[in-house]
Amino acid sequence: SGKCFTHADREDILGFLKALRERGLSAPTIARCMTAIRGFVRFAVAQGVLAADPTFNLQISPGRHALPTFLSMEEVCQLLNISKGMGPVAERDDAMIELLYATGMRVSELVTLEQLALNLELGYLIATGKGSKQRVIPMGEVALAKVKGYLERARPHLLGTARSGLLFLTRQGRGVTRQAFWRLLRRHAKAAGIHRPIWPHAIRHSFATHLLAGGADLRIVQSLLGHADISTTQVYTHIERGHLKHLHRTLHPRG
Repeated sequence: SGKCFTHADREDILGFLKALRERGLSAPTIARCMTAIRGFVRFAVAQGVLAADPTFNLQISPGRHALPTFLSMEEVCQLLNISKGMGPVAERDDAMIELLYATGMRVSELVTLEQLALNLELGYLIATGKGSKQRVIPMGEVALAKVKGYLERARPHLLGTARSGLLFLTRQGRGVTRQAFWRLLRRHAKAAGIHRPIWPHAIRHSFATHLLAGGADLRIVQSLLGHADISTTQVYTHIERGHLKHLHRTLHPRG
């Protein structure tokens, strides 16, 4: 509206939020904007720039959060079982995708994972997540075997004369970037017959959804994912309930 923020009132803020909705921004994005506005306004009040907080007790509808995209069990099997080709790069790709699904790591955690973070004897790794927080995640037998094979046969060829502590490397002996992993995942998913858009976070979502479908405790899944707030993990229970409703409608004689 062109009004100076020192004169902004409740109606101005509501009008701004309405404009964001009209631009097609999602509910989570608008909620983040509101959080930023609240923080700025409270700072301004504390500094004496504003006399009162126009956001006080202002409630906005959270709207519907989009549920995370995940792969079905069948799609995961297709992706994991498809041949990635021959040679060091193919063996690396196979180990990366298997490990991502086995652990539910973020792609940023996967590509920055160091060799020293692995305990091959006990079969777990230490992932470093947001805020440099670390958590222990079991790898599972299949992923462990593929990582061991990669370390024995492929990584020495990729490392060459370079020096790197990162687990997964390119042909130049450097770390695989997130963008490069996204491209290789998309390529292998297409080869596996999965033609809808797939990105690394969908593998993480699949990990959580499939664990809950198998009866895992929500707190355990929260710990494995590295979520600070359990409400972030609870979104996967909505996915599972929706999936169960779909199965009921499809398979039950009176669904």
